Amino acid sequence: MTENAPQQKTDLPGAWDPAAEEAPMYDRWVAAGYFTADASSGKPPFSIVLPPPNVTGSLHMGHALNHTLMDAMSRRRRMQGYEVLWLPGMDHAGIATQNVVERELAGEGLSRHDLGREKFVERVWEWKAEYGGKILGQMKRLGDSVDWSRERFTMDENLSRAVQTVFKNFYDAGLIYRAERIINWCPRCQTALSDIEVDHNDDDGELVSIRYGEGENAIVVATTRAETMLGDTAVAVHPDDERYAHLVGTEVELPLTGRRIPVVADKHVDPEFGTGAVKVTPAHDPNDFEIGRRHDLPMLTIMNERAEITVPGPFEGLDRFEARPAVVAALREQGRIVAEKRPYVHAVGHCSRCDTVVEPRLSLQWWVKVADLAKAAGDAVRDGRTQIHPAELEKRYFDWVDNMHDWTISRQLWWGHRIPVWYGPDGEVVCVGPDEQPPAGEGWTQDPDVLDTWFSSGLWPMSTLGWPGETADLAKFYPTSVLSTGYDILFFWVVRMMMFGVQEMDGRPPFDHVYLHGLIRDANGKKMSKSRGNVLDPLEWMDAYGADATRFTLARGANPGTDMALADEWAAGSRNFCTKLWNASKFAMMNGATAAGSLPPASELTESDRWILGRLAALVSEVDGLFEDFQFAKVAGALYQFTWNELCDWYLELAKVQLYQGDPARVEATQHVLGHVLDTVLRLLHPFVPFVTEKLWTALTGGESLVVAQWPKAVEGYADPVADGRVADVQKLVTEIRRFRADQGLKPGQKVAARLVGEGLPGGHEDAICSLVRLTEPADGFSASASLEVALAGGVVTVELDTSGTIDVAAERKRLQKDLGAAQKELAQTEGKLGNEAFIAKAPAPVIEKIKVRRETAVADIGRIEARLAALAAS
Repeated sequence: MTENAPQQKTDLPGAWDPAAEEAPMYDRWVAAGYFTADASSGKPPFSIVLPPPNVTGSLHMGHALNHTLMDAMSRRRRMQGYEVLWLPGMDHAGIATQNVVERELAGEGLSRHDLGREKFVERVWEWKAEYGGKILGQMKRLGDSVDWSRERFTMDENLSRAVQTVFKNFYDAGLIYRAERIINWCPRCQTALSDIEVDHNDDDGELVSIRYGEGENAIVVATTRAETMLGDTAVAVHPDDERYAHLVGTEVELPLTGRRIPVVADKHVDPEFGTGAVKVTPAHDPNDFEIGRRHDLPMLTIMNERAEITVPGPFEGLDRFEARPAVVAALREQGRIVAEKRPYVHAVGHCSRCDTVVEPRLSLQWWVKVADLAKAAGDAVRDGRTQIHPAELEKRYFDWVDNMHDWTISRQLWWGHRIPVWYGPDGEVVCVGPDEQPPAGEGWTQDPDVLDTWFSSGLWPMSTLGWPGETADLAKFYPTSVLSTGYDILFFWVVRMMMFGVQEMDGRPPFDHVYLHGLIRDANGKKMSKSRGNVLDPLEWMDAYGADATRFTLARGANPGTDMALADEWAAGSRNFCTKLWNASKFAMMNGATAAGSLPPASELTESDRWILGRLAALVSEVDGLFEDFQFAKVAGALYQFTWNELCDWYLELAKVQLYQGDPARVEATQHVLGHVLDTVLRLLHPFVPFVTEKLWTALTGGESLVVAQWPKAVEGYADPVADGRVADVQKLVTEIRRFRADQGLKPGQKVAARLVGEGLPGGHEDAICSLVRLTEPADGFSASASLEVALAGGVVTVELDTSGTIDVAAERKRLQKDLGAAQKELAQTEGKLGNEAFIAKAPAPVIEKIKVRRETAVADIGRIEARLAALAAS
């Protein structure tokens, strides 16, 4: 056996440089038109619409995860021969964008009202043109294979037409109506919010118990919002609560106001909570609103749009948070405060855009009647037209669609799709469709409100494909194949798209599959936030580790519906994986690996060759099955394990021996096998790590691009259980010898004379074994100073080594003494804890078991080290 391989030249640089390679490579893909879909092709369709990021947004780790998964699906289907459309675009993000531009104006000492509506909207469009869409460039860095020729924006002309069409259709069908209801109001954004735009946080507050009335007619209520008592119009108790039966139908005096309000009986009241009596403020609480409707109570609005008190008197003009302690102080002065509890932690709604505490408020708004729409959206999943992955999240979907409230769709903003309704001078109300002229003449005005952003984004799978027109894209790519998104917006966005799609597309839901991934968390499982300082930035990761490493890290953690913990060191590990792949591929190509021509028949290959080809066929089948089941983490894990362990750590080392032996036929066969395996692995990895695989594959094959290469199929006929078993024996024997060498104090590269004997020795693999563990032929007069027995499938193999003169005995004894001391210290510590009765009584069972394992390990280490020291003393 020779020591040097027949090296060949390769054009590959010494190392993979993501910063230099990724951007030019992506530009070449786009220029070549690889990502542009052809609606007229005869290929089967595969389509994904990108969840439209806000025009104000930038790429965060959640985006990076979802984009990686969508890109992996798209790239694989493209390689499988599908006509792939991955359609990109952005959402106009009404509240968020208006806030950004208003802050910009504030810096100039202006407000939107100084500009007026028309000029303000022009200013927003200018901002969008200059600053909006930053995230689209960041998507290119990540490698998103989207069809840029079809980029859409929710306020594009056709998408706006779709919005107006649906509004008109729903209005005419009685599914959209205008009514005065309790809504979530943001005093900062000055607009209504839907339930899904409100974040509920546990805030510190106070619970104040207030006595209404006097003597036998006194009744105590508790509230966290004392200021709202100014708008109370009743006190409610449960009809079966005997404590208050004598009061039902009577009136009590409302403190501070001089008004008298009735005591009503209502089944909504929980007699077990607090005093069993509740104050009723119909204009400022959704539950109280319903009680008010049932009992025909007055609905008094006591705050303006800025959440300032409007009731004449000492509190008028105060902000709600200023009024709260002022009201409590006034009540305390009158002796009306029965109890105060602070801090009192309770759930409080906050605006998801600006974090202002939301104020429930009676308001005239536009609504979507959702009952029938939600049922249809639920039925589409129940009957299998749309499948949710993972299936266990179906319950969450049904919980939402089966219990939806009517949807508030009007927003008191200027940026967005204006509601297409005109009001006449004599009370006329006219809804105008996209091909209709609005009424003209004196006294006609358009509704000033705009539509909730989710209204337009709910039409995204249809409107982006040309609906309401009958376009080729719509015919080819609707319903879309899969929606990939985080489970946290299942209700926000997915349900709305399902409602619109089923209603407007003849019962056809917008997707065949909905894949829901989890959220990104830090290494300790905590939610990422700027205040915690634990936010990981995908752009910084791409700068430091490359896009491929960023993508592979995210893919390896993407278990369906499960949150993912991340840390910088995991991205570094993925970068090391890309480096390992690069070095292995470069070595293979320098040693003549080729993907040209067909593989030799199995009979002409070694057991090592047949083993790796059998494992490769199993890998292809496994990857295909896992991809179809949306098990991205398992796909990435299988590819990692095969590439790093089986290909690089084992087959490549076994192949070196075959390449270096000098037998031309054997060398050529090995080059074909190595080239075929590498070609297949690069294809399989491409959806996750597109850049480095493209560079390596084009160098290996001379092909045009992996983007349009064929997806591999499992090559049958090479699986050989006998070869698998014998290679497994080689692996076990090599592993045991390496461990034994380390125990003997031998350096990894140090060569040692040795002899392998025994019936279980895998014949034909002796050269490979010796090469892998640095063993040399024994010379005349060989005398073993150490030996090892390894039980293999075919019997016991004895490894006899001559370590005399190969180690510094004094240095090795010193090292072992140090290790012995550490093991003895560990034993003493574990036995001390296990002998501590107080500790054992309090410690959880898993902790105790872990300490027991540590003790057993320490005992074994002491025995091994003492045996080695004894052997050194005898030598």
